[in-house]
Amino acid sequence: MSAPVLRQAPATPFTRIHGIGAYRPSVIVTNDDVCQWIDSSDEWIRQRTGIVTRHRAPADVSVIDMAEGAAREAMASAGIDGSQLGAVVVSTVSHPYATPSAAAELADRLGATPAPAYDISAACAGYCYGVAQADALVHSGAAEYVLVVGAEKLSDFIDNTERTISFLLGDGAGAVVIGPSDTPGIGPSVWGSDGSKSNAIGMTHSLLDVRDLSEEAERDGAGNAAAVLGTEAKIWPTLRQDGQSVFRWAVWEMAKVAQRALDAAGIGAEDLAAFIPHQANMRIIDEMVKQLKLPETVLVARDIADAGNTSAASIPLAAHRLLKENPELSGRLALQIGFGAGLVFGAQVVVLP
Repeated sequence: MSAPVLRQAPATPFTRIHGIGAYRPSVIVTNDDVCQWIDSSDEWIRQRTGIVTRHRAPADVSVIDMAEGAAREAMASAGIDGSQLGAVVVSTVSHPYATPSAAAELADRLGATPAPAYDISAACAGYCYGVAQADALVHSGAAEYVLVVGAEKLSDFIDNTERTISFLLGDGAGAVVIGPSDTPGIGPSVWGSDGSKSNAIGMTHSLLDVRDLSEEAERDGAGNAAAVLGTEAKIWPTLRQDGQSVFRWAVWEMAKVAQRALDAAGIGAEDLAAFIPHQANMRIIDEMVKQLKLPETVLVARDIADAGNTSAASIPLAAHRLLKENPELSGRLALQIGFGAGLVFGAQVVVLP
């Protein structure tokens, strides 16, 4: 007797981005503000990074709050409601809880229950990772529409006196809705990792270090607790990087990944209308433009000047701004690439919504 044949979900041949949304926090931090904490200047920061300001969220605004703001705009743009979402994916490294996920609470707020919901920890490549997964979920028939959100409140993990990365970072959220399409709207994803370079970007301490000091405070009693816990505040996990190593890796390796994404999509640089790289550093963006030999007709996202580096949120935030300022880009091709801590990377060519 032959084994029964399993039924499969109907596959969807093509996918695309149906809608996009953004949330930018209300607090604007200038370079002069940053220079209160580090020995630098507005001129130096502009020359080295291209950053003029960055947005940071007030204490009462969470990662999930920002994700919700971006998600609701993306859903409205796509013309769907929460009940139509087949999955909710949130990319973040700054949600303060290991569990439950930010995505599960976001799905509930949006009325998407009982859609599957989960977080991705892929730092600045997280949004492109989310697009890759959403593309596969829709292709396979596992979901009709998938919400992908990049949301970061990096200000919770900044030591303002630290010089390698703190002055770069901002907060915000960007979101897209991905669903079926009559024509190809998302090219093959080129993504990967190199854990041998994991020390290039990371955190100064683990939460276990904080736990150990808390236990020491209990053992030492009330007399020494204040002194011990004062030390605890200094070892709260904050972000840092080996800036030169990251810069070299991004400049020399990520242009190759971007070119692979173009090749996988079967197009050339001259076919692009826009280039939307992770907003890590303006000099990195400029060098990638040169290496890819992008023609002047390609609009390049430079949201970093006003938003800073927002990790997983940076590409959708930059795409949202580019479309708002240049609506003629709708329906045209863009190359997007994210790269960061891990080290991880991801890139796709997409049709802009």
